[in-house]
Amino acid sequence: MNFEDLKNKLIDKPQPIYVIQATQSYFFNELRETIKKSMSIEEQAMNFAMYDLIETPLAIALDDATSVPFFGDKRVVILDNPFFLTNDNKLQKITHDIESFEKYIIDPQTTTLLIVFVPYEKIDKRKKIVKLLQNKTQFIDLVNISGQTITQIVRDSLTNFKLSIDNNALDLLIQRTNGDLSNMMQEVSKLRVYCYGKTKITSHDVDKVVTKSLSENVFDLVNAVLANKITDAISLYRDLRANGEEPLKMNALLLSQFRLILQVKGLITKVRSEKELATKLKVHPYRVKLANKIAQKFKFKDLIAVYLGVLNIELQLKSTQRNPDLLFELFMVEYQKK
Repeated sequence: MNFEDLKNKLIDKPQPIYVIQATQSYFFNELRETIKKSMSIEEQAMNFAMYDLIETPLAIALDDATSVPFFGDKRVVILDNPFFLTNDNKLQKITHDIESFEKYIIDPQTTTLLIVFVPYEKIDKRKKIVKLLQNKTQFIDLVNISGQTITQIVRDSLTNFKLSIDNNALDLLIQRTNGDLSNMMQEVSKLRVYCYGKTKITSHDVDKVVTKSLSENVFDLVNAVLANKITDAISLYRDLRANGEEPLKMNALLLSQFRLILQVKGLITKVRSEKELATKLKVHPYRVKLANKIAQKFKFKDLIAVYLGVLNIELQLKSTQRNPDLLFELFMVEYQKK
């Protein structure tokens, strides 16, 4: 079931319980708005409720779910943050009545549409409650959604406004948002306004509207490092620091980029296409495409040397009080010598 089908199904003869697992908030926000738009203001006031299970006992939400709807045919109850489906005990502030929830799953209220939003990449499939949800409900996994599906969602959203986007513009949008669907859709809203009266969004439009993200700036930094452009690399690093970027966050992104390049370097010959590798690595195909372009220019030993150098910066950032700018500059000097 694709995302558009899911939205339609929630409005037209839905099943009693849906579980949506996703790490991108766009999906949850879109489903909430889709359901609310299908209800009148009066129905929303009387028959629509959301419960954050980090703060609210599950028993209260279940009591609402088992109630008959007021002045309508359907009651909608949404459960957010069901942390008890994971092994993360840090989120536990209250104790939930899981046994009652298990009974509800087996025998749900037919006049209630219960939706569980699971914003976690992993859940504990050994737990009884998880097995019940997977076997007895409509369980939709949107965690490992493909890059192709993400770009199709973007294109579909523009089609509704009689707009299209050319391939170069879409690539640039992906690059500047790091392929994050939630960020992409926010930028698409700006592009619709900017391109009012036009029929197609171009890369020029994207360049004007969508500012460079930290991830894209870090990608530029990766290119400067590997090209041994020490002045450019240090200048870009200082600019990012001057804009308030945290050293640990920047370094983590650098590590992530170099790790991806190494993975692509090692695996690209073992798959049929960049698209297949993107699926295996669970990243957007465009990121693999960019990483592959870089990987082809360098030997393994050079990429590994850079990766270990950036890893050493992280270790020192976490264990010493040395100046982050100095650490990066020393890294660049050492890399240039090698």
